[in-house]
Amino acid sequence: MRKSLRPPKTVFVSTVDLRELETRLARCIRQIKQGEEIVVTERGRPIALLMPIELVKRASSLGMRLGNLAAQGRVTLPTRKPLKRLRPVKIAGPPISRTIIEDRR
Repeated sequence: MRKSLRPPKTVFVSTVDLRELETRLARCIRQIKQGEEIVVTERGRPIALLMPIELVKRASSLGMRLGNLAAQGRVTLPTRKPLKRLRPVKIAGPPISRTIIEDRR
């Protein structure tokens, strides 16, 4: 059996310094949407890789998995902050269930 040798998909990679990224973020996002990967550097050292979410092979974090599902249109990400954790309220006296049972008699 003969394997077909396909050339790898061409991915354009560019490098941008952190300060330049801060000033040209919208432009970098447009490049990423077009399939380009961007290496973010700080003082010449790479610190991050920005790439289209579709190119991520296996998402490891929950945020990456949710982002991937949102990019596919399967989920909608929340637009508000999550609710604060609620504290249970302690009430003195007999349990409410006992009061309900007595009230039914």
